[in-house]
Amino acid sequence: MSGHSKWHNIRLRKAKQDAVRGKLFTKIGREILVAAREGGGSVEANARLRAAVDKARAASMPQDNIKRLIDRATGQADDVHYEEVSYEGYGPGGVAMLVEVVTDNRNRTLSEVRGMFTRVGGSLGEPGCVAWMFASKGVILVSKDAADEERLLEIALEAGAEDLASGEATHEITCEPGQLEAVKSALEAAGIAYESAEVTMTPQSTVPVEGKQAEQVLRLMEELEEQDDVQRVHANFDIPDAVIEALAA
Repeated sequence: MSGHSKWHNIRLRKAKQDAVRGKLFTKIGREILVAAREGGGSVEANARLRAAVDKARAASMPQDNIKRLIDRATGQADDVHYEEVSYEGYGPGGVAMLVEVVTDNRNRTLSEVRGMFTRVGGSLGEPGCVAWMFASKGVILVSKDAADEERLLEIALEAGAEDLASGEATHEITCEPGQLEAVKSALEAAGIAYESAEVTMTPQSTVPVEGKQAEQVLRLMEELEEQDDVQRVHANFDIPDAVIEALAA
């Protein structure tokens, strides 16, 4: 399992703490707003909205909150306009980074994100400078306690998945974005619970990073993910599991 996937798993374990602080609800709320505004308020017909609502429910967001967000996004009156923006750049060690944000103030967010990169010796680049290094994939994480690897692989492949990789605590299923719902449905039909399921950008190659640079990369990842406007951060670093665990402790 790639270093970035390991980091993602660790961040998932911190999700409850984020929810208590309200940060997770803020991020998910913005995702629901944008998804509903762009694709309509029907969870059944809008795959992106369905994924956002699933994430909200997994984080224990009250159903009334979810409904209000969808109603707000699809209503005529809206007090705040959010837009989606992506920033691309390089972190320490030449790590390629793709930052997805939802913001109501593009200039403010750009300034804050650029400052985070600069503080660790990284830099933002022009649009397209690193996006080509990533591919859009559906990624599903399943706890090792939830399913046997051989059975999980069989179910996932039959449903259209491309691959399965196993880490210390989770199995990671990858598929084309269009197959994500089919794989999720197959797991649910088999009674296999999953920890998360989303369309994300996965690196096509990775950059090994160690020592001080590894620490700087993970510090940058954490700072970016803590920023309210940032929804997702994708990177192509490969840091040993033991180093990630130590730095994330």
